Amino acid sequence: MTVLADDTAAAATGANRMDILRFATAGSVDDGKSTLIGRLLFDTKTIFIDQLEAVEAVSAARGDEYTNLALLTDGLRAEREQGITIDVAYRYFATPRRKFIIGDTPGHIQYTRNMVTGASTADLAIILVDARKGLVEQSRRHAFLTSLLRVPHLVLCVNKMDLVDYSQQAFETIADEFALFAAKLDVPDLTAIPISALHGDNIVSRSDTMPWYEGPSLLHHLEHVHIGSDRNLVDVRFPVQYVIRPQSTSAIDYRGYAGQVASGVLKPGDEVLVLPGGLTTTIASIDTFDGPIAEAFPPMSVTVRLADEIDISRGDMICRPHNAPTVAQDIEAMICWMDETAPLKVGGKYTIKHTTRSVRGIVKNLHYRLDINTLHRDEKAPDLELNEIGRVRLRTTQPLLVDEYRRNRTTGGFIVIDEVTNRTVGAGMIIEAQ
Repeated sequence: MTVLADDTAAAATGANRMDILRFATAGSVDDGKSTLIGRLLFDTKTIFIDQLEAVEAVSAARGDEYTNLALLTDGLRAEREQGITIDVAYRYFATPRRKFIIGDTPGHIQYTRNMVTGASTADLAIILVDARKGLVEQSRRHAFLTSLLRVPHLVLCVNKMDLVDYSQQAFETIADEFALFAAKLDVPDLTAIPISALHGDNIVSRSDTMPWYEGPSLLHHLEHVHIGSDRNLVDVRFPVQYVIRPQSTSAIDYRGYAGQVASGVLKPGDEVLVLPGGLTTTIASIDTFDGPIAEAFPPMSVTVRLADEIDISRGDMICRPHNAPTVAQDIEAMICWMDETAPLKVGGKYTIKHTTRSVRGIVKNLHYRLDINTLHRDEKAPDLELNEIGRVRLRTTQPLLVDEYRRNRTTGGFIVIDEVTNRTVGAGMIIEAQ
C-alpha cells in the first residue's frame, strides 16, 4: 500500500508540473476545424462514453454515414443545424507529456471578432486549409490576425488530404504559397502538416497513406513545441488586482497584494518599484493558497507582501526600479473593432481597460484602416466598422502603465468598453506610448 501511495503522489506531482499549451484553430468555413478537435479528443481518449453515444445518435439522426466528431465542439443548436462554428468553444485534454486548452474559433468573416478573442491568449495557432481549395481569403485573414496578436507558433494543417488522393504536390503547393504569404508577416515559427481529420491521418500518429511526409504528427508537434522561452521572464510586471486585509476583529496584521504575474520573476528580497506612486521597497514574501513560495512567474496568481507600508490599490503595478513600463496617456495602437451597432469614430469616448486599471479615453486620430487581405492602408477611412482593424491614437484621462504589445502581450493589450452599454466593443494592441 505504501508503494502505491508513493506512486500516486509522484504521478500527481508530475501532473502538476506539466505545462499547459493553449492553442486555437482557425481557417475558413468547412475546412474542418471542429472535426480536427473532435478527432484529437477521440483519439486521445479524452471524451466520455455518454458524450460519444450522444454524438453517434445525433449523427445517425442527421443521416450522416459516419460519427460526426465535429459535434463534440459545436454545442450551439444553430451551429449543429448549419454545420458551422459561431462562438469560441473551449475544450480541454491532456497527454502524459502536456495539458492542452483548445479554442475552436469561427471561420465566417462576420465572426472575426470571436477568432480574435480565441487567439488572444494562445501560445500556438492552427490554420486549417482545405487541400482542394487551397488558400482562400479567410486563410490569409486568420494568418494575419495571429501575427498581429503575436501568437508565437503557427501550424499550417492542410486538411482533407484524402480528397486529393494524398497528393504530395497538392500539399507542397499550398505550403509554399502559405510560406510566401507568411514571409510578409511576423511569424517566428511555422510548421506545415498534411492531415485528414475525418480519417485521423497524421493527427495522433504518422499515417501510412502519406509515406512522402517525413515530419511529425500534429499531436507530437503539440506535445514537443517549446513554449518556455515565449514567456517574458525579464520584465517584471505585477498588476495589483486586489488588496487583502484581515477583518478588523482579526489579531493577524496582514496586508498583501493579489494578482497574476504578467511577466518576469518575483522573489522574496527583490527590490521593487510601485507605480504610479514611484516608491521603492522589497518583497517580504510571496504567498499562495498552499503557503509561501520561493518565486513567482507567469501566469501564476499569487499574493505579494511588501516590507514597507505603501499606499497601493487596484490598478497599481509592481515592477523593478530600473525596468519599468511606460507611464503614458497618449497611446498608438492597432484596434480590432467588435461592435456591430456603431463604428469607431474620431472623437469617440470609451472606457479603456488595461490589466487591472480602467480609465476613460478618447479617440484622437484614426491613422488608417488596414485591408487584411492586401495589407493596404486606407488613410482616408472615416471610421472602423465591425471586424475592421486600424491604427488609432488614444488619449486617456489618467496614465496607463504600458509596454509595447510585441514585447509583452499582457501589458501591451487592452479592451475598449462602451460607456453606456458596458459592452466590449474593441480589442487593442499597443504599438508605442508617450
